[in-house]
Amino acid sequence: MSDVVETYLAALPADQQAALRGLRATLVRLLPGHLEVMSYAMPGFRQPGPKGRMVAGFAAFARHLGLYPHSGNVIPQIDCRPFKTSKSGILFTPAQPLPEALIEAILRARQAEIAANGR
Repeated sequence: MSDVVETYLAALPADQQAALRGLRATLVRLLPGHLEVMSYAMPGFRQPGPKGRMVAGFAAFARHLGLYPHSGNVIPQIDCRPFKTSKSGILFTPAQPLPEALIEAILRARQAEIAANGR
């Protein structure tokens, strides 16, 4: 695991830290072989290899946490109810984490997008 990501997580309040550690563990499990990196000032995972694309990132904010598939096309394709969304991500709280099936659907859509057009 990345020391930079550990530093990012360690600075968060306990409830946000726990929620993002859980999300991180799910991402590690669902994205085997992917590299954990910091991108756009948030932890995330990119495909292996020198030209590996970003698959997803996650971050904490004052009132919510977010999962961001590094594309404005993915979230609008998926039924994310009851969670709030933006064009680029899905928002959640430590009290209501994202279900694994929803995370998996987001990752599958992002990976299909990368496979289809390389970005």
